[in-house]
Amino acid sequence: MKILLIKLSSLGDVVHTLPVVQDILAAMPDAQINWVVEKVFAPLLTQVNGLGRIIPCELRRWRKSFWTAQTRREWRAFKMDLQTDSYDAVIDLQGLTKSAVVSRLAKLTAAGQRYAMANQTEGSGFEAPTRWAADVAINMPPHSHAVARGRLLASEALGYGAAVAKTTPSYGVKVPAAQSNRARAAPETIAFIHGTSRANKEWPLQHWVDLGQRMMASGHRVLLVHGSAKELGTSQAIAAQLGPNAVLLPMLSLDALVQQLGHCAVAVGVDSGVSHIAVALGLPHVQTYNFDTAWRTGPLGVLNQVSVFAQPNPGVDAVWQAWQACESAAR
Repeated sequence: MKILLIKLSSLGDVVHTLPVVQDILAAMPDAQINWVVEKVFAPLLTQVNGLGRIIPCELRRWRKSFWTAQTRREWRAFKMDLQTDSYDAVIDLQGLTKSAVVSRLAKLTAAGQRYAMANQTEGSGFEAPTRWAADVAINMPPHSHAVARGRLLASEALGYGAAVAKTTPSYGVKVPAAQSNRARAAPETIAFIHGTSRANKEWPLQHWVDLGQRMMASGHRVLLVHGSAKELGTSQAIAAQLGPNAVLLPMLSLDALVQQLGHCAVAVGVDSGVSHIAVALGLPHVQTYNFDTAWRTGPLGVLNQVSVFAQPNPGVDAVWQAWQACESAAR
């Protein structure tokens, strides 16, 4: 069976959808699974076991320059790439107009069908064309975790049972055994993931410094992670106060960042795509929230991965205690 998954963006949403691939392969080992995604996030998918073709697009950029000759050329090339294969099932996991367009463009086999969500779930985007474009629209529980929502949609579309969506998710991210073993043997390395695309999700800089000082006093090393020039500046400001035991990563591609995080033993992060990658890697992880949305996007079903919520921000003591609990659970 040939299956096309459509989840275009953002980084955190793509990470939350990764367990769908492993669910399908567990139920249907011979399935061939392709995935359409925004080009900037495609390197992440190269790190996922079991995927076939990764079909990149740049819809975000193209819609800002749809009138140019270059965009028209790139759009035609994307359609040719998308329509190279015919699919038995096309599953729109995004639920937006742009993903509905991609779904309609994809080619079906004679008995193939398009599947999508029939309704919005709390806190997530949804646009009516996703339902109109589908041959089968599937009702979703209105109060759904982001991981469970995608797993449930795929399980209902492909008929292998909704119970799968309630099991502990497997993300299928490739981390070589040597890296995994080395990470567990070197618990002194803790990734600080402070960057987020939304400023109102940030944890105060001084909190990172205070937490880092506690980590270092207990014999740990801090690895500072960043994905933009602005985030690099924050990493440099934290490192300046923590001293030589704070390690500044260079700017890395997503696939290289995944592998670098695989060397770490623990992560502390805000609600961000990179932080969700740490969850997918199975790292003991504390995720800070200043909005009460951890039920929808936070770590799910693993004892050594927890979220800490408070307003205006969780305090250093709360995060420190949560990290100690994660460390204990990981032993």
